[in-house]
Amino acid sequence: MVDETDLAHLRRCVELAELALSVGDEPFGSVLVDADGEVLFEDHNHVAAGDETRHPEFEIARWAAEHLTPAQRAAATVYTSGEHCPMCAAAHAWVGLGRIVYAVSSAQLTAWRDEMGLPPGPVRPLPIQEVAPGVQVDGPAPELAAQIRELHRRQHAA
Repeated sequence: MVDETDLAHLRRCVELAELALSVGDEPFGSVLVDADGEVLFEDHNHVAAGDETRHPEFEIARWAAEHLTPAQRAAATVYTSGEHCPMCAAAHAWVGLGRIVYAVSSAQLTAWRDEMGLPPGPVRPLPIQEVAPGVQVDGPAPELAAQIRELHRRQHAA
């Protein structure tokens, strides 16, 4: 279940997604929060230069593996504007991060891409729990769907 604290962090993810779009990248943003609610790390997509693995969720997993103990990682929450792709879900599980909260689902993103006449991505958009069944997942947050959809529309209107 997504609560008001979750929504506040998800709104920051949307801000990061807007920042990514403003610098010519895909509109995705993510935030890592510790058990006490402190933001530890945040990032947005950096795939425009050609490295399609530069997703913020993957960067969070790398950062957490280098800077947090296993117990701290397990107690942390990753907030993200869009549900993790399979690569990011696997990285999340491999480094032992805790809960994931997303604003919009892979199914929503896929439907929007279809509506815009875009081809499917190179990786099947599996739900997080199909890739990482032990991870607690909450989302989507319907309050943010229209805003995120508009970011994706703007990305592909250019």
